[in-house]
Amino acid sequence: MEKNDVVTVTAESAGSLGEGIAHLGGMTLFVPYLLPGERANVKILKVKGNIAYAKAEEILTPAEERVRPQCPVFYRCGGCQLQHLRYRNQLKFKTGLVRDTLKKIGNIEASVAPCERSDKDYGYRNKLQLPVGRQEGETVIGFYAERSHRIVPTDTCPIHPAWADKVIAALKSFMEKCGLDGYDEETKTGQIRHIVVRELRKKYLVTLVVTVPELKGIDYFAFLLDGIFHEYSLFLNFNGEDTNVIFGKEFQKIKGRGSYECTDMGITFEAGPNTFVQINDGVRGRLYARAAELMEEGPVIDCYAGGGLLTALFAQRYGRAYGIEVIPEAVACADALAEKNGLAGKMTNICGRVEEELGALLAQEPEAGVVLDPPRAGVDREVLKLLLARAPKRILMISCNPATLARDLGILTGSLAENEHGELIKTGKGHTMYEIKLVQPYDMFPQTRHVETLVLLENNKRK
Repeated sequence: MEKNDVVTVTAESAGSLGEGIAHLGGMTLFVPYLLPGERANVKILKVKGNIAYAKAEEILTPAEERVRPQCPVFYRCGGCQLQHLRYRNQLKFKTGLVRDTLKKIGNIEASVAPCERSDKDYGYRNKLQLPVGRQEGETVIGFYAERSHRIVPTDTCPIHPAWADKVIAALKSFMEKCGLDGYDEETKTGQIRHIVVRELRKKYLVTLVVTVPELKGIDYFAFLLDGIFHEYSLFLNFNGEDTNVIFGKEFQKIKGRGSYECTDMGITFEAGPNTFVQINDGVRGRLYARAAELMEEGPVIDCYAGGGLLTALFAQRYGRAYGIEVIPEAVACADALAEKNGLAGKMTNICGRVEEELGALLAQEPEAGVVLDPPRAGVDREVLKLLLARAPKRILMISCNPATLARDLGILTGSLAENEHGELIKTGKGHTMYEIKLVQPYDMFPQTRHVETLVLLENNKRK
């Protein structure tokens, strides 16, 4: 089997990226957008040992669960991977993904509950985040192709509400009229790098990430936004660094409020342009309500706490909760939240790194349960070691990345251990300190391969 060969295969299963996996002549083939059970002619793109990567040229036998994608650039854009799969089958895929990843990476056999569906399978995102670039001499606005920084231009995105299409059109008009260019990563030229819009219950935080301290014509962009949003704020964020990080440190408010207030689950909270808020409002509500219920008692230490919404739910329910968050803006929002909801004295927000703050808090509150809701990279190894040393009664984990979740759970349950080189190896058995009591996936991200997972760990020695 060589590059550019066309062969006929039948997909036997789905990989972690949603791709079809097939076998032929001792080779394992990975074929994006090919569903299990489908027979297809595929073109070989790359061969490495007994592994081949291919693309489907012709689907000969379509699966019953195949549907027509709603997005016109679905097969080129890297944002979604599952629009061709019927929604109920997406949920089955994600349940299996969590179960199989726990086993493969974490060496964990666990019962995984069926993935909870989203009320909306399209139009659910409350955040739009688009790169703005320059390709072949033209400004392009869209989404990155899979595993690249090549922008796929688009005028629409069906997993966002209708306002997103209007914002894309407004940004194009603004840049054309004012002679502004998208950012060219090779030449490091161009004035606009990204646009980020956050919706908070019909209030909007719009941020242009720019490479220049002043942007000509910004008032015209505000004029265009006036025709889209009733209530919004407009910010410029300066980022002149050679980096993949979207935001720089400096935000300049052009119009509106620095943050907006809204109420969710009985908690009134504020969020600014750089405050983390889960992107699916409906799923977030169910996930947070279940998380608050599972801790059973306080106090609670909420790590990677963002703007403090979940911390507040714990404080309201159990009387005392602590939130640790590294972004000052988010901590300021959490402080405002505590004041607005009468939680002063019950809710304490700490600005700092979890690995630097958690130890002192656990020494102060040895009976506290711990919540871990880290970014995709997972929990810092030193934090996991600290938890094993301090052994809190309950640990609740919320993760958007099954791979790092499996790794972190493996360390906490003892199914993974460090060797003398600091590498994680499978132990063959776990220790008896922590037992996994619940693994519940939530479909926070319909049409994509991503899944949010809630896990409850109980300390068997401190029941």
